[in-house]
Amino acid sequence: MSSTNDTGVVAGPAPARTSHTQRFRGLVGTGLVAALAAVVATTLAAALAQGVGVDFEIPDGGETIPLSGFAVVTGFFSVVGIVIAAAFRRWSAQPARRFVWAALSLTAVSLVPPLISGANTATIAALLGLHLVPAAVMIPILARSLRTRTD
Repeated sequence: MSSTNDTGVVAGPAPARTSHTQRFRGLVGTGLVAALAAVVATTLAAALAQGVGVDFEIPDGGETIPLSGFAVVTGFFSVVGIVIAAAFRRWSAQPARRFVWAALSLTAVSLVPPLISGANTATIAALLGLHLVPAAVMIPILARSLRTRTD
């Protein structure tokens, strides 16, 4: 019987695919941990604001935003940010830079609804701050994860 040495055979696309998949999973994993941190930080900040007297009542409809509402919305939009970061990783030559500009732009746009809500000054100020809390958590973490791109 003869034996053959297959160590000289190299599969070209497999290492790149594996590397791409690992980087994608790393981005998503890091992003989900950051999203959890953003949810906790935002919910705690909202609870603190309530504790000092902010009512989070929005005049249109007269409803008060519950703490769980802050958690759900923060979690949802944090996942949207992860998807945007993954898209930039996949299709941009400068994913970190493009992501930061997009995320900062979207954060600026998110500040408009509190300003036009008609709520009292304390509620508006708190809502503006609560839009900045998750941005301060998510944007740097995802941008740093995108900067580790090596391809």
